[in-house]
Amino acid sequence: MLKHLAKLPTQRLPWLLLLLSVLALLSFALYVQHGLGIEPCVKCIYQRTAIIAIGLAAFVGLLRPQQLLLRSLAWLAWLVAAVWGYVIAAEHVQLQQAENSFFIVCEAFPNFPSWLPLHELLPNLFGAPGLCGDIDWQFAGLSMPMWMQIIFAGYAIVAVAVMLIRLLVQRAL
Repeated sequence: MLKHLAKLPTQRLPWLLLLLSVLALLSFALYVQHGLGIEPCVKCIYQRTAIIAIGLAAFVGLLRPQQLLLRSLAWLAWLVAAVWGYVIAAEHVQLQQAENSFFIVCEAFPNFPSWLPLHELLPNLFGAPGLCGDIDWQFAGLSMPMWMQIIFAGYAIVAVAVMLIRLLVQRAL
């Protein structure tokens, strides 16, 4: 069983499944935004950016899973994006649970680099007119950022577990 799991990073199917999970999450986010009319806030957009980064990592891994350098870069990008997304989602949950809404601080615009202002280039995807403290959507008693914490934690745990199994069984990345 562990030998089979250790071989997964060198195959295309797991990277494709990771990419498809990202596309499903992005599709749902766009449905919530454009279909349900719930506007994303800056923290939502940062989480969306982290999901897209995981998707880009999956695409890199999908290209050449047998090549150590690309596979390692893809895995590292996947893990970094998952941890970054978790941190942003945790901050977002704290803002939503703040007792005094007067102290909720959220940027007015996403802080993208001046050479790549995504919120201006693709406002339908990266525009952030919503407020961070608002809870406009819930499922099973959890807000969107709470679900994103779970999702990002899952992505990070899977990334670490797969690589640890690979290192223990194959003694290689």
